[in-house]
Amino acid sequence: MAEKPQTLNSDTICAIATAPGTGGIAVIRLAGPEAFAIADKIWQGTTLSQTKSHTAHLGNILDTDNSVLDQAVATTFRAPHSYTGDDTVEFSVHGSPYVQKRLLEVLCHNGARIAQPGEYTRRAFTAGNIDLSQAEAIADLIAARSRAAHRVAVSQMRGGVSRRLNQLRQQLIDLSALLELELDFSEQDVEFAPRDRLINLAQQIYAEVTRLHGTYSRGAAIREGIPVAIAGPTNAGKSSLLNTLLGDDRAIVSDIHGTTRDTIEDTITIGDHLVRIIDTAGLRHTNDTIEQIGIQRTRRAINTAAITLLIVDATAPDAISGTEKDTFRDIIANTGSTIIAAINKTDIADPHPAAEKLRQILPPGTPLLEISAHTGLGIPRLLRAIEEKLTQITGDINADILITNARQAQALADAATAAAAVIDALRDGIPADLVALDIRDTLHHLASLTGTITSTTILHTIFSRFCIGK
Repeated sequence: MAEKPQTLNSDTICAIATAPGTGGIAVIRLAGPEAFAIADKIWQGTTLSQTKSHTAHLGNILDTDNSVLDQAVATTFRAPHSYTGDDTVEFSVHGSPYVQKRLLEVLCHNGARIAQPGEYTRRAFTAGNIDLSQAEAIADLIAARSRAAHRVAVSQMRGGVSRRLNQLRQQLIDLSALLELELDFSEQDVEFAPRDRLINLAQQIYAEVTRLHGTYSRGAAIREGIPVAIAGPTNAGKSSLLNTLLGDDRAIVSDIHGTTRDTIEDTITIGDHLVRIIDTAGLRHTNDTIEQIGIQRTRRAINTAAITLLIVDATAPDAISGTEKDTFRDIIANTGSTIIAAINKTDIADPHPAAEKLRQILPPGTPLLEISAHTGLGIPRLLRAIEEKLTQITGDINADILITNARQAQALADAATAAAAVIDALRDGIPADLVALDIRDTLHHLASLTGTITSTTILHTIFSRFCIGK
């Protein structure tokens, strides 16, 4: 059986809990069994060890020579009613880098130590204030760069994943206990755990973990950025469009065909979503070996993108006719991404000839817009079209529980495999002792999602991703 988390709360730890650098205020968090004793040594004002929990107090912080380091507000939290479950004091000081650094030195001088990355959240997990999936959601919340990522993280942090699985897991534990009881009366041929109930429950677990596992691609994309590829013929203005969307000269723009030889990627926020915009090499027949490699990468980018922006030059409508038409028809037919088409350079040329040729190869209902990456004409409409498709791809993030990291996805896949083995064993009339082994395997994988059974190595890996003050 995997190791249980070790209690880390014998030391009193301190760290800066706010972002690094200069600001209006900074918060230094002190937590552990000696938090109040250490705080009283450096505090000039109300005796903090005698204050009520969740109260704030104005006073002075004293340096090691008893001179005033800063005027500050100390907020006190008494165990177990704090984030970590420890006695905790948070000092809100002026945001001078010197004051922050010196206060940490003063706290360490008086018996505290600097916290390790993620140690506060790991203590919260050890104290039972949060489970492992909630801890991972906290890391996602801190890192959230879009409204969609924020909403997904908040849902997980509030226990959305673990609540449903824990209900099923507890039912499975109850039936497993009855199955184990049967083994004690095996000679009497009695049945305490009805097989139809076990099969039904195993089917529920299999269906739920399979459904949750199926949300991983959406959840990971929302957290890391949904890939959107810009593709089209050479010199269609793809790099200009990338620069316009980013508001920066990220890609080199030239009238020379085949300037872009590799994919160029950056992120922007469109509506509620973080998007990874990928500029690609122009598609055409070429004997240039380096350009051919770039075109291969373009095809890979299109195949892995959630949305492909197919850009065509209004001044060169023949770029998608003749032999090139087959190239684009093949790409459109074989890509799994959603396509949005746009005719570029409409500020200097009639878009209709290019639009007519493009409609011949586009699937029915594909959005076809007229834009100018140079002047910004039609760009707001293009952004709205992208946002609409993003919303369709991600679904209702307010109603759905989404899996966002690979560890949880793997645990769900393992739980599904184990639950399927339980179903097969019960249907095949396998002896109860062997069924019990499959049930234990299922329980183990369900428990690993929330950290009920988790190795110390896995815990260290998860919490090491946190910042020092969290």
